[in-house]
Amino acid sequence: MSVQAPRKQPKITYSAVGGNLDEIHSAFDAALGRVRAELGKAHHPFINGREAKGEGPSLEWRSPIDSGVSIGTFTSASPAQIDAAVAAARSARKAWGALPWAERVAILRRAAENIRARRYEIAALMSIEVGKNRMESLGDAEEAADLIDYYADQVTGADGYRRPLGQLSANEQTQDALRPYGVFAVIAPFNFPLALATGMSSAALLAGNTVVLKPSVMASLTGSKLAQAYHDAGLPAGVFNLIYGSGEGVGQPLLHHAGIDGVAFTGSHEVGMQILRDVGASGAYAKPVLGELGGKNAAIVTSSADLDMAAEGVMRSAFGYQGQKCSACSRVYVEEGVADDFIARLLEKTDKIAIGDPTKREVWFGPVINEAAVHKFEDAASGARRAGTMLAGGERLSGDGLERGNYVEPTIVKLPLDHELYQRELFLPFLAVGIVPSFERALEESNRPKLGLTGGLFSQDDRQIERFFDEMEAGVLYVNRRSGATTGAWPGVQSFCGWKGSGVTGKGGCGPYYVEQFMREQSRTRML
Repeated sequence: MSVQAPRKQPKITYSAVGGNLDEIHSAFDAALGRVRAELGKAHHPFINGREAKGEGPSLEWRSPIDSGVSIGTFTSASPAQIDAAVAAARSARKAWGALPWAERVAILRRAAENIRARRYEIAALMSIEVGKNRMESLGDAEEAADLIDYYADQVTGADGYRRPLGQLSANEQTQDALRPYGVFAVIAPFNFPLALATGMSSAALLAGNTVVLKPSVMASLTGSKLAQAYHDAGLPAGVFNLIYGSGEGVGQPLLHHAGIDGVAFTGSHEVGMQILRDVGASGAYAKPVLGELGGKNAAIVTSSADLDMAAEGVMRSAFGYQGQKCSACSRVYVEEGVADDFIARLLEKTDKIAIGDPTKREVWFGPVINEAAVHKFEDAASGARRAGTMLAGGERLSGDGLERGNYVEPTIVKLPLDHELYQRELFLPFLAVGIVPSFERALEESNRPKLGLTGGLFSQDDRQIERFFDEMEAGVLYVNRRSGATTGAWPGVQSFCGWKGSGVTGKGGCGPYYVEQFMREQSRTRML
């Protein structure tokens, strides 16, 4: 009797689906039923290879889709448990760092396969927990696995980061080695709850560090799925630890803990800069802080642009995952000669967006993450109405059960170029449209904010394209991209690096220089 080889799963990214859609949705629906049956349970920190029953207060998270749905309760780590998690990581760091790099790679690759094998369950959970539509959630899970494999490839390709150096005399031999720092605190956000937590933690682990992860309180259950994937892959006890809690109650004590040797963080510019000031320069010596700190991303639409392509690309980047992406397009500058045509196309495409429960197959646009985001949206909409022209949206949604969740409209507003909403990151489905006389003015306005993460251009003029690449002050640039004007970076395809206030190190995730940032250099000279 022959044994049939396992069927290869379709690959799903943020811009493409490589498989049969009916089969994908059928698998997601089946997983959704299994996940819903597991909601509402109590969860505790994962320290030194096992669950650590709670000592701190319990935090409950309810779905942004429907406040009547409890995701679960999560025991906030007590000060003693924070100490225990760091102590476990410190105890495990020498053995893990000394393990041959090929063995670390093998363990982490198994974790990637665990994520792929469970991706429908993890994606269904993400959809309920943070309000992502099902294809965005599946892309998140797929990216997490690809990040591990891509970073594992970096370690393999660098032969464990050992290379010979030159000689000053015939009887000396010198080697350059990159060595792990020790223990990394990883602070992950809600918006890519698996991919970002996995990317930061796996790079640290592959480099030989141990990790204490604190996920967002709004994505704690997804964080627990990552811990399970690592544990089941054979990661030794203490190498990866997971603690729950708020930024103030748990994140701050973790970051300032004397046993932490470095920090990886994704979040707002303000919090990231505070971490740099408080942690990077704290103690007797500086500690590495790797940070991606948000974006206020612009797209430029010129008179030579394919306007249908531009409208599609801007709409998808502005309103994908409800604008809650660091890379979201929140500003678009349009040359005045094509502004009316572009806006008409943009409004037409926005009007067709399917809004509602993002776990449903037909829905593309779900809720924002919490009530605070709704209030921020309402405040921004109020200010925009006073200063400009509301072209679409601007209201909170109700009816058909939407009042039980955090639903707002995709919003487009035409504003004067000097309005403060062109500068402030909202992290909301809120797009400001600026009319400009020229490409040069659009480029000038695009570079004005302190943040510089992503940018997009729609133009058929080769000289404008080259100027855009050379002069745009952002780390991730796209030209004529229908699937997303400013969004959709993928491991090994687009490096995700923030410039100016959007980044810290000048080298980003998804790119070829990421893993080595979790290591420090050592020169080793031996006399023969």
